[in-house]
Amino acid sequence: MKIEVAVPCYNEELTIEKVVRDFHAALPEAEVVVYNNNSQDNSAALAAKAGARVVRVNRQGKGYVVDKIFELSQADIIVLVDGDDTYEAQDVRLLIEPLTSGIADVTIGTRLHSDKAAFRRMHRFGNRFLTGVLNMIFRTRYKDILSGYRAFNRRFIENVPIISGGFEVETELTVKALENGMVVKDIPIRFRQRPPGSDSKLSAVRDGSRIVLMMVALLRDHRPLFVFTLTGMLLACIGLPIWVIGFLHGTQNNLLSVFRSAGALLIVLAVGLFLVGLILNTVNTRMREQRLLMKRKRL
Repeated sequence: MKIEVAVPCYNEELTIEKVVRDFHAALPEAEVVVYNNNSQDNSAALAAKAGARVVRVNRQGKGYVVDKIFELSQADIIVLVDGDDTYEAQDVRLLIEPLTSGIADVTIGTRLHSDKAAFRRMHRFGNRFLTGVLNMIFRTRYKDILSGYRAFNRRFIENVPIISGGFEVETELTVKALENGMVVKDIPIRFRQRPPGSDSKLSAVRDGSRIVLMMVALLRDHRPLFVFTLTGMLLACIGLPIWVIGFLHGTQNNLLSVFRSAGALLIVLAVGLFLVGLILNTVNTRMREQRLLMKRKRL
């Protein structure tokens, strides 16, 4: 079984050499590949010096790097890990064991049980908040949707497309595993602070907002009937009282007659949104059925 340790890297010259050497020692049978995402320091040279194969990814963003990893890798198992030396290489066998034994398609290294000092306060709060929101929306029980330490089997690599470009890719990977019927297993791992002088590329506000928008987009794409029906109900709840006011008092007050037209428009939009959701839900169901039949034919 071929295993690849894939390391997305952007300006990690302080840590990348150690990360490569640690994973060579922890998992000598695996190939360590550093995907250099336009680093402006010596990250690529240091990774090669440590024994990694270096692949350049020109399009900036972690999501584009992950997509390139899935496109190029021929491995049976891919271990995805950040190049900032915050994850323990010795935990890698905990992640790949459920995949090699066939009990999971994806493993996620969960960190939130680790020492609180390893997290910035805002990052820890944001992770818990976003994980809770995703679990509520998609009725899941994930523990750490933003972890950068994961492993995937060949089935996941071949069947799950990646469209996000930035740090929201972790959220997309998590939701699409669910949507594609993959078995996901949370694995508690160790987590530590970045070494002095190494700065996080994650922005709490910017990347947090992009993650929320990704959740909304995934919810729209994967549960359209729920999203469009809910939106339609909100419009109807606004439009119906407005229409009633306009209907009852519009003949006596020209200004209130506008309410009747506005309310009717909102109600028509609400019905239209419900119908759009119904159509998209039917299309999604047919596509899901076709995907399952295609898998059955391959077998």
